Amino acid sequence: MGTLLDFGVKPYNHYGAYLKEKYNNKRVFKIIVDGNLTCPNRDGSKGFGGCAYCNVDSFTPDSARKLPTIREQVEEGIERAINSYRAEKFIIYFQPNTNTYAPVHYLKAMYDEALSIAPEHVVGLSVGTRPDCIDFEKVALLESYTDRYDVDLEMGMESIYNETLNRINRGCSHEELENALNLVKDSPLDICVHTIFGFPWESKEMMLRYADEINRFPQIKFVKLHHLHIVEGSIMGVQYRRNPFPVFSLESYADFLCEFIPLLRPDIIIQRTFGLADQELLIAPNWGLGKSSIQSYIDKTLERRGAIQGTSYTSSPIL
Repeated sequence: MGTLLDFGVKPYNHYGAYLKEKYNNKRVFKIIVDGNLTCPNRDGSKGFGGCAYCNVDSFTPDSARKLPTIREQVEEGIERAINSYRAEKFIIYFQPNTNTYAPVHYLKAMYDEALSIAPEHVVGLSVGTRPDCIDFEKVALLESYTDRYDVDLEMGMESIYNETLNRINRGCSHEELENALNLVKDSPLDICVHTIFGFPWESKEMMLRYADEINRFPQIKFVKLHHLHIVEGSIMGVQYRRNPFPVFSLESYADFLCEFIPLLRPDIIIQRTFGLADQELLIAPNWGLGKSSIQSYIDKTLERRGAIQGTSYTSSPIL
C-alpha cells in the first residue's frame, strides 16, 4: 500500500501543488534573470563585501552569468526549460543581487523588457530584493503589473535576530523587514520571505522562533527555507577555512524541519525546503546528493515522523 507521498501529497503546503492547481496542470518554470544590479551592502551605500554568507555566483545559473542581455537570458532560459522540462508557462525571476535597487524608471524598463519576450506564455514576475530597498514607489510599480501577471516580491529575512544580522554584515535590521511588510500589508503582491537556518551561534530554539515571526504577518504568502551554505568567495568561507564550525548534515536538517514545519501557519506555501549552491563553489555542507534525492529524503522524513504543516501552529504565539 502506497503512502500519500506516492500520490504526490506532501505533508506541507508546497509550491509545486500550488502552481499545478493555479495554472490548470500546466508545467510552470521560473526563468532566472540577472538584471546586472548591485547591492547597497556591496557598493558602499551601506557597506562593502556583501553579506558574510554571500557569493552571488553560488546561486546564479551559468546562463544568467554568461549572457549579457535580458532578452538573451530570457530566450535561452525559456528554450532550455521547454527542451529539458517540457515547460509550458513561465515566471520571470529576477534573482541575483537586489532587484529593486535602482531608480523606478530603470526598473520599469528592465521588467518590461523581460516580460515582453514571450507574453503569451509568461504568467508571472518574481523579484528578489532586500527589505531596505522597498518603498512606496517601487511597490506601486510592481503592483502595476498585477492586472496581467502574478507578481511575487521576495525579501530576504535571513534571521529574525539583529545580533545575527549584524554578525553576518547584513546591513539591514529586522525592523526594516517589518517596515517593508507593513508597506505591503494590503497589497495585491504575493509576498515571499527567505530564511537561513544554521548560523552557528543560533540554537535550535532560536531558529524555531522564526516560525512565530513569520506567522504574525498575514501578508506573507510564500516562504523559502534554506540551510546555511559556506561558499568560496564569501566572508564566512574564509572564516570556515580558518576555523571550521558546525553545519547541518542532511539528517540533522531534516530533523529540524520536522520540528519547524508543524509550527508554520498552514496557509503559507513553502516554495523551498532547502537551498542549493554551485558545487564548484560549495565548501560545506556537501550532502553528496542531487536536488531530487535531497527533496525526497526530506519529504520522506517528514512523512515518517508525522510532521505536518500547521499541526503545532498557534494563532497567538507568545513572543
